[in-house]
Amino acid sequence: MSDVIAPPSVRALARQKGIDLQKLAGDLGRTSIAREDVEGGRPEARPAGDTSYWDVDHSLFGPVTEEPMSRFAQVAAQNMAAAQALIPAVTHHDRAEVTAIEALRKELRAEAQARGAKLTALAFHVKALARALREFPKFNASLSADRKTLYLKDYVHIGIAVDTAHGLMVPVVRDADRKGLWQIAREISDLASRSQERKVRPDEMGGASMTITNLGGIGGTAFTPIVNPPEVAILGITRTETVPQWDGEAFRPVQMVPLDLSYDHRVINGADAARFLGYFAGLMADPRRMLI
Repeated sequence: MSDVIAPPSVRALARQKGIDLQKLAGDLGRTSIAREDVEGGRPEARPAGDTSYWDVDHSLFGPVTEEPMSRFAQVAAQNMAAAQALIPAVTHHDRAEVTAIEALRKELRAEAQARGAKLTALAFHVKALARALREFPKFNASLSADRKTLYLKDYVHIGIAVDTAHGLMVPVVRDADRKGLWQIAREISDLASRSQERKVRPDEMGGASMTITNLGGIGGTAFTPIVNPPEVAILGITRTETVPQWDGEAFRPVQMVPLDLSYDHRVINGADAARFLGYFAGLMADPRRMLI
C-alpha cells in the first residue's frame, strides 16, 4: 500500500482515536481517507452505497477552481445515476450501410434548398426507428415501477438528444411514424435550434417511445448510451465511415454508420435486440422500404 492521502484534520482525528491510517487504508482498499472513514473506524461501519469518501479536499493536491452545477444538470445527473444503478442494461453493436441514403440526400439537395429544409441523415434514422418500433412493439413499451406490468404504446414518439451549453436536452418528434421525411427534418432542425436557446416547451419534452443520441457530428466508433427511463431502449449513432465491402467479385467502398442499441434486459433479450437492429439496418440500407 502506498502512502496514505488524508487531510491534516483527519490525521489528527485518527491519532486521537488511536486508529492506524495505514491499516484502515488497507482494509478499505484505497489510499484516500476521509473524516467519515476515521469516524466509522472500520469499513463495515459504512452503509452500502455510501459515497462520503468522495468528499475530498482536492486543494491539498494542487490548484483548483469551483464551478457550481446548474439545477438542470443536477436533476439530469440524478436521473442518469438512478438509471445506471437500477436498470440491467446491455448494449448491442451493429452497423448499417447508408450509401443509398447519402446518394439520395445528394440527389435531393436542390429540392431541400427550395423547401428551405435541411435533409440530414438523422431524419432517416428517425423515420427508420419509427418503422422498427411498429414492427417490434416490445421496444415501444415501458415497465411499471413495480416491474409487474408492461405498457405497450400505440403511438411512436422519438426523442432527440441535443447537446447544449446548458446540458443535454431531449425534445420529442411526436407521431414520427405518421410523418414524412421533410416534416421530420424540419421538426428536428426546429427542436434542436430552440433547445440551444432554451425555448423548448415542457409539452415538447417527455413521453418518447425511444431516444436517439447522435455523436456522428463529433466522432467516435462506438459507445454505450444509458437507457432513459421509462423508455426501455436507446439508440446511439456515431460517425459514418467508408469501408471496403466484398460483393462476391471485388471490394467496393460503402458508407457504414455504427449503431449502439442499449436496452433494458428485464424487458428485451439479446435475440430481440439483434433482430430489431438488423431490421433497422435493413431500412437504412434501402431507404425506399421506409418510404412505402
